[in-house]
Amino acid sequence: MTKGQDSFWGRLGTAEQKAIEATSSRRGYRPGEYLCHEGEESNHVIIVMAGSVRVLSHSIDDRAVVIGVRTAGDIIGEQAALDHQPRSATVQAVDAVEVITLTGSRFARLCQEHARIAWTLLGVFSARLREIGRQRAEYGGGSASRRVYAQLAEMVVNGRNNGSGVEIRHRSTQQQLAANAATSRESYARALRDLRERGIISTGRGWILVHRPDELQRLAR
Repeated sequence: MTKGQDSFWGRLGTAEQKAIEATSSRRGYRPGEYLCHEGEESNHVIIVMAGSVRVLSHSIDDRAVVIGVRTAGDIIGEQAALDHQPRSATVQAVDAVEVITLTGSRFARLCQEHARIAWTLLGVFSARLREIGRQRAEYGGGSASRRVYAQLAEMVVNGRNNGSGVEIRHRSTQQQLAANAATSRESYARALRDLRERGIISTGRGWILVHRPDELQRLAR
């Protein structure tokens, strides 16, 4: 997978990338393997070089809730490296993943020595804070159905137009998707059924085909 130019890695210059690679190690993970666990006392920094991972947190009733997906070029674990607190989330490989890792102390030193690394990290923090605010606005209120519509409308952005609509491929269970939309699996299933009956989507195992993206966007507002 090509590392996005808007990702942490993509925004760095060649000199900064080489400086990080010189003090890091590389390893791979199989689908389903965990990179780190919530509450863990570790502070190494992880940069995804290929593949994608899901970021999980546990709700008060101990359900694992998907709070984000990170892909090639994204940085993970920088918060624990900087504030020396336990991990705030669990990270699990979605598919075959390749990463580079370095200790928190080495990463902190690189931020001090290379202003561009520190400035790029600030950009990551800013983008993630904005994303949290947007998710709270979209998922934190309104009906359960509207939250499902908003989630699907967000997923459409990264979908693929196949001529019949926008195809969304995912590896999450319906329970995980429901948790991410802050609703029950039953409510999630009802919302999908309603969209199917309106001819807005078709669904199958691991895929959702959105036939009328504009209508989905309208329902999500």
